[in-house]
Amino acid sequence: MAAGPAPEARSLMDEQTFLDNFNNLKYPRKTYLCYEVELLVGENHIPLDDYKGFVHNEGAAMGLERCHAEPIFLERMASWNLDTELRYRITVFISWSPCPDCAKKLTKFLRENRHVNLRILAARIYERSQGYEAGLRALKAAGAEVAMMTLHEFEYCWKNFVDHQQDEDKSFPPWDNLVVRSEKLTKKLAGILQHREE
Repeated sequence: MAAGPAPEARSLMDEQTFLDNFNNLKYPRKTYLCYEVELLVGENHIPLDDYKGFVHNEGAAMGLERCHAEPIFLERMASWNLDTELRYRITVFISWSPCPDCAKKLTKFLRENRHVNLRILAARIYERSQGYEAGLRALKAAGAEVAMMTLHEFEYCWKNFVDHQQDEDKSFPPWDNLVVRSEKLTKKLAGILQHREE
């Protein structure tokens, strides 16, 4: 089965939106999810630029039913009809790690779509919901690679998902303590993922 129609021309994120929402020292209310898809052919990863963009959670500020970024992304991905005879790697860069409900939806997706490898790189850990640790462990158990964003990933997102107006070469402006915070979050996530339920 061939892949579905490609989405329209992708939009890029505003610089300030990226800085406000991905800064791992802040606690914004929105969740942004940047995604890219690669076709796996042997040892090669071929980028599929038609399947690259970003989504964010919707509804809460507008008085509508809330919908997290992950289900919005899963719905968008379903419309692509990725060929089940091929193998894909999907990488998401997300401003908050998945909540327990979204982790459950992503885990279900991975179990039903064995032709997809999923990498989740988060700017910060969403600790507000009980069971968030179990959700992250379930994702790992389902085969997802779960990690924290480092300076390298922030720079990558800045270059690939952010609109720099006329200055395409504008470099990522790291905030103070970005590296220290990333290292602390990486250690915390490692502890969560290694913990065994009694």
